[in-house]
Amino acid sequence: MKIVQIVTLISPDAEYGGPVRVAVNQAKELIRRGHQVTIFGGTRGYATLPTEIDGVPVRLFRVWRMIPNSGFAGLISLSLSFHVFCNVRRFDLIHVHMARDLITLPAAAIALLRRVPLVIQSHGMIDYSSKTLAGLLDALLTRRVLQRAGAIFYLTPKEKNDLTVVGRGRVSLLALANGVPRSELVIETVRPNLEVLFLARLQDRKRPKVFVAAARTLLDEGHIATFALVGPDEGAAGGLAAEIDGAFGKITWEGAISSEMTIARMRHSSIYVLPSVDEPFPMSVLEAMSIGLPVIVTHSCGLAPSIVAAGAGIVVDHSQSALTDAVRTLVSDKPRRERMGLNALALARDKFSMTPIGLRLETDYADILGHAKLATRIRRENRTE
Repeated sequence: MKIVQIVTLISPDAEYGGPVRVAVNQAKELIRRGHQVTIFGGTRGYATLPTEIDGVPVRLFRVWRMIPNSGFAGLISLSLSFHVFCNVRRFDLIHVHMARDLITLPAAAIALLRRVPLVIQSHGMIDYSSKTLAGLLDALLTRRVLQRAGAIFYLTPKEKNDLTVVGRGRVSLLALANGVPRSELVIETVRPNLEVLFLARLQDRKRPKVFVAAARTLLDEGHIATFALVGPDEGAAGGLAAEIDGAFGKITWEGAISSEMTIARMRHSSIYVLPSVDEPFPMSVLEAMSIGLPVIVTHSCGLAPSIVAAGAGIVVDHSQSALTDAVRTLVSDKPRRERMGLNALALARDKFSMTPIGLRLETDYADILGHAKLATRIRRENRTE
């Protein structure tokens, strides 16, 4: 099959986060299975546009901001839309990682207009909203795209319900988990020190301030550890400066890194913490578990049930005290930390491997394209792998 995946924004500092990593992981697995996959996306920040990301062919188009103070939703790329319109029929299927924005929504609409089979993956970004602008956009475009797509992949029951509401029940929904490529276990004894890592965008919903507050408490108690924040600033870094400066180098903010460097950076850490609220299915948590890091997340994280069932980390409520207690537990209890790390590695390999996800994508694509014989063959392979 010849497939194009479309994402909102690819940039050198990985500011768009998880959806891009999901698209790259899916594309790599599909390419490994013999398909031709290209990723289209908006871009900014590159002096010279790359032609591949982590071995996956990409075609990137400069973006500009059409709506002030609107985050990613206000970005637009007329050149991307024009390219999709002119070239979309060269592909068998279009897979759009869609949000309520002016890049992926038009791309999906163009695919439908050009009568190319379309699948959508919304990553929890199309939720029920009472905001006037969201309602207007849904009425004009979002609802029609959702209703006419061959399939919509969802991550969690909440996302399934939101998509059903936005699409007014006339949507074809399929569950699809995020996955992570296989990585090797990092033995803690090779790490130079015990580091607790927050690797995410510095925005209020990710709650970096809660992470820093926990770090300050544990350092004041005399625990021997360092605490690192890695990620681009989205408005929350300014309020952390005084707390970080007063920690005498034990708390650092390293700024943004590329998505290809995420795993390499995590290998220097012993514990991964993501205190976000309502995080649907965070790729950073999967990546941390894939190298054997125990994780700490909140109960509103979509991965929380799996983490609890596998004993792969600690799930906490949204309070400051609960997060601090959880970090204290793993910092001070090395046997538990190591045990949970091994459980995390097993969970990533057993439940969130890219192999079954690639097979699932192949099967669903074939069903949507009406390739019954191909779908049957893939299902047979799925039973034998």
